Amino acid sequence: MKIFTINTGMFKLDGGAMHGVVPKSMWQKVNPADDANMCTWAMRCLLLDTGTSRILIDCGIGNKQDDKFFGHFYLHGEDSLLKSIEKAGYSLSDITDLFLTHLHFDHCGGAIKKEGESLSTVFPNAIYWSDKHHWKSATKPNDREKASFLKENILPIKESGQMQFVETHDGGEWKEGIKVRYMRGHTESMMLPLIPYKNTHILFCADLVPSAAHVSIPWVMAYDMQPIETLKEKNEILQLAVDNNWVLFFEHDPHIECAKLEMTEKGIRIKETFTLADIDAHI
Repeated sequence: MKIFTINTGMFKLDGGAMHGVVPKSMWQKVNPADDANMCTWAMRCLLLDTGTSRILIDCGIGNKQDDKFFGHFYLHGEDSLLKSIEKAGYSLSDITDLFLTHLHFDHCGGAIKKEGESLSTVFPNAIYWSDKHHWKSATKPNDREKASFLKENILPIKESGQMQFVETHDGGEWKEGIKVRYMRGHTESMMLPLIPYKNTHILFCADLVPSAAHVSIPWVMAYDMQPIETLKEKNEILQLAVDNNWVLFFEHDPHIECAKLEMTEKGIRIKETFTLADIDAHI
């Protein structure tokens, strides 16, 4: 299996919202805020070439919203979805599967493009994978989460005829040996793919552990719908990561791509960090 980091650009979110109850005096040390209390975050996706499939996991925020929308998130950086896929040696038409961990705009916006007034899929030959329970919550969102589910990102997927739902139990195999863990603290039925790689697995952390700092159990985002559930999910998943020597892949950390964990006297902590390109030296 070949694996590639797909950087789709950087954006900013409120530091307090991203760190929940953790005091600013603590989180400011790991991700300093600007004068508006905004912190920089990555939108880092993953491309897998299994030999028979080219699987993209999440696809960033896209570029079809208006200036007012993007003005809230301060997009910056030289990377884009297309440039990063091409840098890896592929084209948009090469992608066979788009696995969407969940349908918040910074994870699925790049799936749909706008040409004039027309909306269409970015990956013409891909199956777009979601979860039926999550789809229901995304298309009929609660008032708190409504701003994260944009109909222009979601409804065209179904209309395209390219959408399918992942049909497996928690921890069951989806395809190509990839297993799926379902999380319900951040949003309904967020899917974390657990990817076999050589003698270990890579856990794509999505928004369960969005950055290396969030490995600390109490660091739970204020965006989470059920934060107590997130605490339970993190405890379980991170213990499994320690016990099985998994690699964590962070979608939003502005600097750190991957980490391995260890158990210490103070609990689970990061043992080492590295780039995905250097993974073979750390497994």
